[in-house]
Amino acid sequence: MGKNLKELADELKAYMIDQQSDSHNRLNVRPERYNNLKFSMDIAKEQIPHVVISLGMSEAQFNIRNGEKMNGGLGADEKFVYRWFNKANTLPSLNECWVTIAKERGRM
Repeated sequence: MGKNLKELADELKAYMIDQQSDSHNRLNVRPERYNNLKFSMDIAKEQIPHVVISLGMSEAQFNIRNGEKMNGGLGADEKFVYRWFNKANTLPSLNECWVTIAKERGRM
């Protein structure tokens, strides 16, 4: 079984912190800033496979077939999301979550 949305959100959080923690910037990184990073997928609202990433007061919706932004914005952190999407198995894992949610939608 693949990863769930919580595990993928935790993976993105760790990636964002790691990308900002180089040897010159270690003291300026605020990992607590990413404690409220959340993923969601609303299959009823939008039929295109997507993930909504919420970070603080910012929110953006991304197409998980091609990794392009559909709505919203995450400010400077958006570049880390695009880099994370380009990692192996990220978009396929998100697509797997979408399929799982779509299958379980009728069971509730």
